[in-house]
Amino acid sequence: MSAAQWRKAMNSAATGSAGRLPSTETGRPAPAPAIPVEPDPYADSDAPRWLKFLWRHVSTRHVLTLLGLLVFPFVVSPFVTFQIGAQTLVLGLVALSLTLLAGYGGMVSLAQMTIAGIAGYTVAILGSSGTALSLGWHWSVVVVFALAIGTVASVVVGWLSVRTEGIYTIMITLAMGVAFYYLALQNYTVFNGFQGFQRVFPPTVLDIDWRQPLAFYFLSLAFAMAGYFFVKYLIRAPFGIALQGIRDNPRRMNALGYNVTAHRVAAYAVSGFIAAVAGVLLVWYNGLITPGSVGTSWLINILVIAVLGGMKHPIGPFLGALVFVLLQTFAVDVIDRERFNLVIGGAFLAIVLFSPDGLLGLWSHLSGRLRRARDVSSPVR
Repeated sequence: MSAAQWRKAMNSAATGSAGRLPSTETGRPAPAPAIPVEPDPYADSDAPRWLKFLWRHVSTRHVLTLLGLLVFPFVVSPFVTFQIGAQTLVLGLVALSLTLLAGYGGMVSLAQMTIAGIAGYTVAILGSSGTALSLGWHWSVVVVFALAIGTVASVVVGWLSVRTEGIYTIMITLAMGVAFYYLALQNYTVFNGFQGFQRVFPPTVLDIDWRQPLAFYFLSLAFAMAGYFFVKYLIRAPFGIALQGIRDNPRRMNALGYNVTAHRVAAYAVSGFIAAVAGVLLVWYNGLITPGSVGTSWLINILVIAVLGGMKHPIGPFLGALVFVLLQTFAVDVIDRERFNLVIGGAFLAIVLFSPDGLLGLWSHLSGRLRRARDVSSPVR
């Protein structure tokens, strides 16, 4: 549902409810009936707030999913662990930053891969690589600078684009992404032109070679889970609720005293930090970064991944990334490699037409129909 439809629904609901309020004998409208609220079994617990959050929101399926993710690399080949598992987690983390902006903030940004690329280029330029332009700083300092520069870049993108909506936000962020692509392509002093930086590998820490498939998979899994639970927590925090209110009706939130621009820029900062983390992992995964890593096709691919999974669920980007990586890896064995964009474009078109909420929305629709059919066929009423 678009922001305009949400605003229309909210305004009509408010008007309709005001007109239906019953009047008392004194002429005053009767108070609205109280909505029953389920008691919180953990309200009186002395446990920390984050632990009570886990108790409320972690269910059996989450535990089973976690066990599956932990067992997965031990039952498949190293190729599948690295090429499918690790790549899915890293691309899902980039798409998660877009889901936070678009799904909960109403701001569709095409510059998220650009933010990840800026962080990746920072790692390659300040750290070690096979190119003489790299400065060779220690990896810990390089990672801090990469995250900081990526976050600041996202704030700049947000500051320039939050005053627009809809297609204009998409066009401004796309223009910034294309501008950075040509900057990296044509600048040989800092970005090394079209050759980029080769042999950018993760460091060896605690005697663990994080370049190995198993180690890199668990490194990606740790940051993907951290990003997922952070977004789950954030959208239920006061900031996340205010951000969703701004998405639905910015004028009303502004009238209530919320600084709409500041909230939107803050959302860009948070999403930029997530994208920067993914950018560091992505350059370590590929072992290189070139202008092709931040080209227009990848700017669009991140949007496709987020829409495939579903933009209203933090788990959606990872599901979309899994479908994208599977098609990217195995579809070329069935059809011609040049036809991959046709396959992923057809899947994207089918999802948009038949399930605007992505694969998760399609699953919810099908499970609801099966549940209703089972209730009808059951003899027990």
